[in-house]
Amino acid sequence: MERITMMTSRRIGFIGTGLMGAPMARRLAEAGHRVSVWNRTPEKAEKLVPLGVSIERTPQAAVAQCEIVIVMLSSGPVCDALLLEDCLLDAMARESTLIVMSSIPVETAQRQADEAARRGIRYLDAPVSGGEQGAIDGTLAIMVGGDATHFDGVAPVLRLLGRPSHIGPAGSGELAKLANQMIVANSIATVAEAILLAERGGADPKRMLKALEGGFADSTVLRLHGQRMVSENFTPGGPAKWQFKDTQTAMALARALELSLPVSSLVDSLFEELIKSGGGDLDHSALIQQLRRHNGRHNEERQNA
Repeated sequence: MERITMMTSRRIGFIGTGLMGAPMARRLAEAGHRVSVWNRTPEKAEKLVPLGVSIERTPQAAVAQCEIVIVMLSSGPVCDALLLEDCLLDAMARESTLIVMSSIPVETAQRQADEAARRGIRYLDAPVSGGEQGAIDGTLAIMVGGDATHFDGVAPVLRLLGRPSHIGPAGSGELAKLANQMIVANSIATVAEAILLAERGGADPKRMLKALEGGFADSTVLRLHGQRMVSENFTPGGPAKWQFKDTQTAMALARALELSLPVSSLVDSLFEELIKSGGGDLDHSALIQQLRRHNGRHNEERQNA
């Protein structure tokens, strides 16, 4: 694991210590920050206690008197419910900084930013890409929307988690994340189709993946998810249901902007089929299973013709 540089200790509240949140909170604590956490299932945070992390019984207790509050929850509605309906914003100190690192709709981030500003709270939307391993290694791509000065104030903390980039005003981070998720989803579909083509044509897909490294087709998706596909290892690093949530959000925004995105629309429908087939909790690279089902149906149709 990359060595974590010590810095001036800050009090950080962390909401959501699931697959991604737990290693992120760990890195902050290992850097010497005073971290308090809340998770709906407290047991998921217990491994952080030896690092000096305090587990609070309520989210309000976790953020009280914190300079920085990081939210890493599953969706926009879940974030809204906690921040607004459960009044987490009202429990935060004035002039503290709220960093929502969940993948949520652009308009949701913009609305949350307005609500935070009304309470004297600085708001940044900062979704991430890189999966569980990126969270463990501190190599996440972090796309940040919000005031540039507010970003500068917390950038050293974000650098413990990965590579933060300021994109623009509130909502811009989420917009960049949607672009990221479209590229990831479409790339997964294309890699899956390439593997199926190699298999059907008689080539060894493992050797093909190795041969493509370093060429124009090379990518993290090709190397990481291609290997998952050929080894049939779909233990989730990024569950398909989360990928589908993001592609659905991207398609809704495209419709609102009157954009036609035919490739992304098709891939979105394939992920929807995968979810309906019971694959929502599998890694998003399990999309190859849905493409196998498509080809199985086509083979049966040819045989019955």
